[in-house]
Amino acid sequence: MPDSEITAPEAAALAAVDPAAVAADLLAFLAVPSVTGTAAESEMQHLLADRLDRLGLATDLWSMDLAALRETPGFPGTEAPRDEAWGLVGTAEGAGDGPRIILQGHVDVVPPGDRAQWDGDPFVPRLDGGIVRGRGACDMKAGVVANLAAVAAIRASGVRLRGEVAAHFVVGEEDGGIGAFGTLQRGHTGDACVITEPTGGTLLTANAGSLTFRIAVPGKATHASTRDAGVSAIDAYAPIAAALAALEAERNADPDPLLAEYPLPYALSVGVLRAGDWASSVPDLLVAEGRLGVRLGEDPAAARAAFESTVAEACGRDPWLRDHPAVVTWPGGVFASGRLPSGHPLGDVVAQAHADAAGGPRPRERGAPYGSDLRLYAGAGIPTLQFGPGDVRVAHSPREHVRLAEVVEVARTLVLAVLRTVGTVD
Repeated sequence: MPDSEITAPEAAALAAVDPAAVAADLLAFLAVPSVTGTAAESEMQHLLADRLDRLGLATDLWSMDLAALRETPGFPGTEAPRDEAWGLVGTAEGAGDGPRIILQGHVDVVPPGDRAQWDGDPFVPRLDGGIVRGRGACDMKAGVVANLAAVAAIRASGVRLRGEVAAHFVVGEEDGGIGAFGTLQRGHTGDACVITEPTGGTLLTANAGSLTFRIAVPGKATHASTRDAGVSAIDAYAPIAAALAALEAERNADPDPLLAEYPLPYALSVGVLRAGDWASSVPDLLVAEGRLGVRLGEDPAAARAAFESTVAEACGRDPWLRDHPAVVTWPGGVFASGRLPSGHPLGDVVAQAHADAAGGPRPRERGAPYGSDLRLYAGAGIPTLQFGPGDVRVAHSPREHVRLAEVVEVARTLVLAVLRTVGTVD
């Protein structure tokens, strides 16, 4: 597609994107330690609600009914404990009956981990040479700021929209997506959605999914000096581990072309192993917890069945496990896969908007091997893609950072994408 001509309303809105406000907002938001499920997560929602109110948007801030959501079919599950969850949507209503576009971002961040590995306090953001460092810098408060900056610029420019743009700010994305699920259940919908997760300058139109598994492997306890009279649960786990490695290789043999660049688009990873409670005892229980990648287009139930079958077959081949089989359970969030329908115009609109806003080439299209809120919006029938500032390779790490110039560039891209989707009124 050739370069587009920037219209007068588009030029006015682009000129209203404020780099100083982008920097100030990002530093302020990063100072709120909004770890998933904590009170600071709710603090972020109220802070953003105040900003949306000041922009003159129709703001919906509500306390979600957690008990009711957990009983709703399709509930995505959670891992972090929580007492509350706040939903937040701000809508700039249009003057006509044009399309509705959603700009979405999550406000929660993962814990900082070993603080000794950070160069300073992870929740005291640092700006140095145009780079902002801190927990949540790219995943994904930079995207939240880009959404806010784009809406603010459109409002400041005085451009009248034909359709509407809504900012969805959600909690709980990191452990399942309760915020997005609750927002959609409340009836907030649209004709298209851009999620500003970090995409490293590419256009992400598909996400693999993931499931959290737990395997309990039994053993037979005895004194370590007579271990031949017992069965170590650690030893019993070994054939299961080998079977899981073979399953991972099988599931990654022929990935979707959008994920072909990744060595393991559907990774199967064991993140926790717990066994034994005394050095001089043969352990009678091992618990393995990990993540199973869900393939594009695969029903999570089918992924579970394949995993459970693999563990059962491994047990059936082992003399001990045949009579004392391991038990598989599925705690935590359920991340199905999701994708933008092939040929949907949203991809072209965002790609061209970026080329026009940045004065460079259109971003290439690819998928991502991790789950996100994309699959919830796509599952609700809303065409959705991801395009946002930052590189996911530094997310969840003590090296987390984002370039301010990239946040501004994404905000400018969103301005054009919104105006070209919803239309303007002269």
